[in-house]
Amino acid sequence: MAIVEEKRPVDLINHFVVGDASTHQVSMFETIVNGQANPEVTRLEQHATQSAQRGNFRSHQESQNRQERRIKPAAKRSRLFAPSRVEIAELLEQQDLLPAIVFIFSRNQCDEAAESCVRAGIRLTNPEQRTEISEIIDQRVTNFSDDDLAALSFSKFANQLESGIGAHHAGLIPAFKEIVEECFIRGLVRLVFATETLAVGLNMPARAVVIDKLTKFTGEHHQPLKASEYTQLTGRAGRRGIDTVGHALVLYNQYVSFDQVAALALSRSFRLTSAFRPTYNMAANLIQTHSRQEAHHLLNLSFAQFQSGRDVVELQARITRRSKERDRLREQAKSPFGDIDEYRNAFEIRPDARQIIDAIDSLKPGDLILVPKSGRETKAAVIATAQRVNGTKLTLVAGTKAVLQLQAGDFDTPPVKQGHIVLPDSLAFTSPKFIKEVALRVMRTKPNKLHAKSSPSKNFTELSHTVSQDPELRRRLIAAKSADRIDSELAIMEARINKSVQSVSAKFDELVQLMQRRGYVSAWNLTDQGRTLARIFHELDLVVAEALTDGLFDDLNAAELASLLSTFVYEFRRAEDPPRPIIPTTLASKWKTLQALSNKIAQDEESSGLSPHRSLDPGLMDVTFAWASGDELIDILNEDLTAGDFVRTMKQLIDLLRQISLVAQLSETRDAALAASQALLRGVVAASQGSVLQ
Repeated sequence: MAIVEEKRPVDLINHFVVGDASTHQVSMFETIVNGQANPEVTRLEQHATQSAQRGNFRSHQESQNRQERRIKPAAKRSRLFAPSRVEIAELLEQQDLLPAIVFIFSRNQCDEAAESCVRAGIRLTNPEQRTEISEIIDQRVTNFSDDDLAALSFSKFANQLESGIGAHHAGLIPAFKEIVEECFIRGLVRLVFATETLAVGLNMPARAVVIDKLTKFTGEHHQPLKASEYTQLTGRAGRRGIDTVGHALVLYNQYVSFDQVAALALSRSFRLTSAFRPTYNMAANLIQTHSRQEAHHLLNLSFAQFQSGRDVVELQARITRRSKERDRLREQAKSPFGDIDEYRNAFEIRPDARQIIDAIDSLKPGDLILVPKSGRETKAAVIATAQRVNGTKLTLVAGTKAVLQLQAGDFDTPPVKQGHIVLPDSLAFTSPKFIKEVALRVMRTKPNKLHAKSSPSKNFTELSHTVSQDPELRRRLIAAKSADRIDSELAIMEARINKSVQSVSAKFDELVQLMQRRGYVSAWNLTDQGRTLARIFHELDLVVAEALTDGLFDDLNAAELASLLSTFVYEFRRAEDPPRPIIPTTLASKWKTLQALSNKIAQDEESSGLSPHRSLDPGLMDVTFAWASGDELIDILNEDLTAGDFVRTMKQLIDLLRQISLVAQLSETRDAALAASQALLRGVVAASQGSVLQ
């Protein structure tokens, strides 16, 4: 069940900000007026478009004259334009909308925006506030050396903050981001240019939020913001207990119409998408702690399963409910006089649930069977079959003109075909005439003679069993039969889940089968390799486990091991081609073997119908080797590697090294991994350490 709350604790006003070249002014309009797009902005946009079209027409007429006189055409400027970052800062201050967060989907542009405001002379702090900001900064950077601060462009960073302006993005080291956050929360920094990462997980509300563009670059192409993303960003606008209303400002963009802006502000359609997928480590731990059936049950109730195939989730939920009812009936069927199942096995013929299901599935329209009705059996003809969540549903017409709908749970024994009639083909099967004609044909058709079923041999009479003395025997037998019927239903539903190609548990089974082929699982038990895999928590867990087994991490010193393992945690994310990696000479052979192993596993995954894991990336091997060997930060950072990315990657690498120090077979490898983690944890990395490294 999803719970949706549409009422904000602080009301929100959406604004549209646009510059007009004809008036040389930047104006702010309310986006929504009386529940629809502001007509004033719509007219402004239409007039600007018409003016541009007339200008283009005149330009076309004058082009020949210009060519004859060899005069270069004058550059045309659209009447409407997007305000600059400096103009936005001035507008926010004039409209009393500070403190504010300006969301820009580019790290570099966040830095440039903050610096451009400082260069323009914008200062949002007084002397007392600047002193307080300096004290906060000094407290946070005491563990940094002068060389590290120089490498981090500390002077520029501090100067921006003392002006009441800051940048916040993943390219900053954690200590710098924490300084910006503390200063903003305390009201000292009043304008922050940030990427969308600030919209998630941090309590930094502002009076106003500005969205620079309603499109963002994914690394491959530009895509528009989703309604859920817009809501997440604008959720920062309005401080509870301080502001009576929050403000969300969207800037003009020539590629996004005002109608699109208004539609986004009015949208209430939000879709959550599950990022869950079974991993090898998760599979190993499920195998270690649960039965196969329990593992499937957990996976089929996941949100990911709900999105990929809702019918499977509904089936699993029904299985849970019906299983509880079955267990209640089994408890009700227990007799204090003895074992009721022993009694039933001796004196009742109970077919397997699968036999009933198969018998029903074999029936076709026109087949005659005997059906249970009012405590006795009566002839009926099948007129239709349909597949339902809990199995095949039969629609039948009895000789009495009664229309029946039955499923496997309604039969105590497999239905046997007694004959066949030809159904009327000129009438709809729901019409009274059709039902009357079928009932007549049922009555006229004699059933096949059935051979009497021989009773199983008994070693004692029914009365000799102690359960026969139970005064509640009849009620207990009815409960036991009802439980049997539910077992039949459960068998049908579980079979349907197993056949579902959209089942998350089906993907899980494919993953387990690959683990079996590669020696991690045997008969739903972990091998020694599997137990190692269960202790490796990483997105490339299987590659790490196999590299450990193959000894690829053995016989390396601390710097070499850190360098080789960096290929698991580093990933070049920019749109352009990555620079050519520099592989330390001593690791060339190991890297080649590791890369071949990774490619082989990826091929196995692809042939198994699984998504292949991401490729290893050697782009940080030389930097990691240098840092683990004691080189200084200022000699390591470059235009392709920000300090924030470097620190984050080193933290992830330290975590992986510490796992290796616990699971590697050879003590020398464990020692090298521990030494490598200690060698990396220094300088700016140690100063930025979080609880994960402590």
